Amino acid sequence: MHAEAADKNNALAEGQCLQQMGQICFNQGHYAQALDFYLHADKLFDAVGNKSYLAANMNDMGVLCYYNKQLDKSRSLYNKALTIYKQDGNIKGQAEVLGNVGHLYEKHKQYDSAFFYQRLALAQYSKINDRAGEAKIYENLGSIHEDLARYDSARYYFNQSLQLYKLSGNTTASIEVINNIGDIYRKTGHYKESIAHSKNAYNMALQADNTYQLASSCRDLGKAYQLLHQLDSAYQYLELSRKYSLDVYSKDGVSQTAFLQVLYDMNKKSDEIAHLNSIRKTNRIIGVAIGTVIILLVVLGVVIFSRQRLKIQDQKILAAQRDARVKAEHDLMQLELQNKQLQEVGLKQQLELKSKELSNHTLNLIKNNQLLEDMRNTLQEMVKDDKRDQKRQMQQLIQQINQSFNHEQHWKEFTTAFAQVHQSFFDNLKTYSSDLTSADVRLVTLMKINLDSKDIATLLGISMDSLRVARHRLRRKLNIDQGDNLSAFIQAL
Repeated sequence: MHAEAADKNNALAEGQCLQQMGQICFNQGHYAQALDFYLHADKLFDAVGNKSYLAANMNDMGVLCYYNKQLDKSRSLYNKALTIYKQDGNIKGQAEVLGNVGHLYEKHKQYDSAFFYQRLALAQYSKINDRAGEAKIYENLGSIHEDLARYDSARYYFNQSLQLYKLSGNTTASIEVINNIGDIYRKTGHYKESIAHSKNAYNMALQADNTYQLASSCRDLGKAYQLLHQLDSAYQYLELSRKYSLDVYSKDGVSQTAFLQVLYDMNKKSDEIAHLNSIRKTNRIIGVAIGTVIILLVVLGVVIFSRQRLKIQDQKILAAQRDARVKAEHDLMQLELQNKQLQEVGLKQQLELKSKELSNHTLNLIKNNQLLEDMRNTLQEMVKDDKRDQKRQMQQLIQQINQSFNHEQHWKEFTTAFAQVHQSFFDNLKTYSSDLTSADVRLVTLMKINLDSKDIATLLGISMDSLRVARHRLRRKLNIDQGDNLSAFIQAL
């Protein structure tokens, strides 16, 4: 029809087709395409001077801008359409625009203005006895009262709207209003009444095969049963709602696919016409394009040169920063190395100090035991010559000297100093044998510090023969083979 009107230069019919195609695109959610059709129709209606169609088209564009979140633009278009309708005396057109303005104020939450314009629209519809228009305004008034939590008033207006929709035979609108009444009952705690209305809406939607309203009514039933804590029923209806919603999306997808195919075919024809017109302009465009390309190449060359220069500068800066970072890291590593060297020197000094302390303990023990040995030998000779009373006293003195050979305090100090110098030695020793006596351990420690057999016998207060027996017993406990050297084994621990 549009192509025919264009061929016949019938601007009014062409504008009507464009407006209707814009309405189809709007209902399908293709707002950009819809606006394009509306704007073309607006130019044609303005050219032929048809104010009625011009106002209707402006009203449709106002609704489109509202759903596209351009609220100020929407109000401007509504005002222009309302002015034209008043000039032409078109009461129905005025009522429709006033209702849209009231709806706009409702979404702005300016409820006083919303009531004002909705009542003006209701008065206009009443003048021409337009039941369908009155029903829509009553529904809008109910929605405003619901937003304000005036549920009794909301229910009253929804009931008025429902009666008029039934009179006009608008089943889809009736189902939606019944659902709204169910919402009111649910919000006021009347769950049974809410369920009854929602089930009524569900049955009507089922008869009308209205998948969208089926999804809506099932969702409301699920909410009501949830509030009644009947969770099985709530789950059942919410699952049904989800299923119907998926069906809606599937149907919408099929519908939009078919619609896009139509648009594609239409645009393809338009493109063919445009292609024929564009051939005449090709040569001129090519000349302009060549000039533009040359200019762009020059600009591009300048940009590339500038960026390359900046890149080199950035690389120099990064290299300098990297060198500075490397130098700082090197200095830090040198400082850490110096600290470790100082720590190592300190540990060596400490080890030398402990070794000297161990040597001093060992020498003190040897001197002490040698002194005691000399005193014991002297006293034993005196015992052989002296009188009987002196003999008993000297034997007591010899007994005390024998006891002093095993004085534990000296050995504790020696063992402490030895453990500090030879760390983990005793742990390693236990891995070879766990039944060593304290005498065995003392023998091992004296051999570890490389004392000769005579000094070891002196420190332990035993004879050389006893020392050989003790070494043999120690070899057996440590499971050392006959050909292996005991001293070398102990040095290796």
